[in-house]
Amino acid sequence: MPAFDLSWEELKRYRPDLQEPAGFDEFWHDTLKEAARPAVLASAHPVATGLRLTDTWDVTFRGFGGDPVRAWFSRPAGVREPLPAVVEYAGYGRGRGLPHERLTWVNAGYAHLLMDNRGQGDQYGSGGATPDPHSTAPGGPGPVVRGLLSPWDHHHRRLVTDAVRAVAAVRALPGVDGSRVAAVGNSQGGGLALAVAGLVPDLAAVLVTAPFLCGIRRALDLTDAAPYGEITAYLSVHRGAERAAYDTLAHLEGISFARRAHAPAHFGVGLRDTVCPPSGAYGAFNRYAELSGADPRKEIHAYPFNGHEGGDAVHVRRQLDWLKAVLKPG
Repeated sequence: MPAFDLSWEELKRYRPDLQEPAGFDEFWHDTLKEAARPAVLASAHPVATGLRLTDTWDVTFRGFGGDPVRAWFSRPAGVREPLPAVVEYAGYGRGRGLPHERLTWVNAGYAHLLMDNRGQGDQYGSGGATPDPHSTAPGGPGPVVRGLLSPWDHHHRRLVTDAVRAVAAVRALPGVDGSRVAAVGNSQGGGLALAVAGLVPDLAAVLVTAPFLCGIRRALDLTDAAPYGEITAYLSVHRGAERAAYDTLAHLEGISFARRAHAPAHFGVGLRDTVCPPSGAYGAFNRYAELSGADPRKEIHAYPFNGHEGGDAVHVRRQLDWLKAVLKPG
C-alpha cells in the first residue's frame, strides 16, 4: 500500500482542530466515579503454565459497572522485591489469550498485567474470558458500533473504564511498585493506553503504537478498513445517524485524552497504515499534554515503509530501552 495520508513533513507539524463535546471531562469523571465504588480486586489465583522462569496468576478485577474483568498477571519467578509494572491492552477483536503468549515485559524484569477485552476475543488470537453484559444498545455486531448512538451506551465507554481500573488492580497486587506503572498497547490497545494516560494523572509512562480512535473523523474519510469500516458500514445503512454517532465518537477521541495526559510518552507509527491512519497518531503526539500543564518526555518513531505492523520487533526493542530509562527497573 503506498503512502496515502499527509506527507511525513506535514505529519510532524500536524495539530488538528477538535470538536470536543462540552461535557467531555464531566462525562469521564462521572463514569469513573461510578466505577470506583466497589473494591477493585476480586481474586488472584496462581496458574500452572509450564514456564519455570515466570510466575502467573489468573486475576479478576472489577471494571465498569462492577463487572468482573479477567487478566493475566505475571512476574519473574523468584524475585521478591516490588517491581515496576506494565499494564498491557490487547488489540481489537482479541482477548487475553493464553498466559505464555506475551512474555516480553516480564522477561525484561517487570510485573505484567494483560487485560482481557470485554465482549471481544473471537476474531484473533487465543480467545478471551470476559463477557460484556451491557452490549444490548442499538448498533452493529462489531465492538466499535455497539451503542454507537449514545456515548453512555458505547462499548468503548466500558472498555476504557476497564482499562483505567486495570491500573488500580495492578497496584493492589502484591509485589508491585505502584508508583511505577506504565500503560502499553498497540492499535485498539494503543488507544486504550492513551485514554488511560489522559485519565490517570499519576501514570508513570505510556507506550502507544498505531493507536485506534485517534483522529476519528479524519480516519473515517481516509479508510474503509476495519474497524473504521464497521462505522461507515453502519452509517451507510442508518442514514441520518451521523450526528449522534459523531457525538458519541467525540467522547472517545484519543487526541482529547492525549491533551490531558501527564506521563512520559513513547509513540510508534507506520506511515502506510491504512487501519489506523498515521495522522491520528501524530495528532495525539503533537497535542500531547497541552492541557495538563505537564512537560513530559515524549518521542515518536515513524516507519515510512510499514503499515499497521509499524516497527514490529525493531520498535519493541526501542520501547524496552526507553521504558528502562524512564522507570529504571532493577
